[in-house]
Amino acid sequence: QVKVVESGGGLVQAGGSVTLSCSVSGVTSNEYPMGWFRQAPGKEREEVACNSWSGTLNYYADSVKGRFTISRDNAKNTLYLQMNNLEPDDTAMYYCAADPGVQVLVSQTMCSGVFEYWGQGTQVTVSS
Repeated sequence: QVKVVESGGGLVQAGGSVTLSCSVSGVTSNEYPMGWFRQAPGKEREEVACNSWSGTLNYYADSVKGRFTISRDNAKNTLYLQMNNLEPDDTAMYYCAADPGVQVLVSQTMCSGVFEYWGQGTQVTVSS
């Protein structure tokens, strides 16, 4: 059974930094696409950043480029999202997703497809 668990959210002041972690268990391979998404109250869920199956390609939403960094530790089956220079508009529930079936396509310009497994989310609140 695949399990995705996020951690690391919290309350931070504008301009501050937070690192989210996403641990995946129940998957035999460590080469599959993963991604971070977020959903703010009253808004639709949006892509934040994705990492390709090889771990070498990253996609970032325009709104976070230059501020957020996605990375992964395959030995730990863990995905990270380093968030710097946070803004109040970054306030949202952040979700991690994994695609062991390798159906999602990730390049520097797109993150396309449906992730199969999702975590429960971790809240990030940025105060002004």
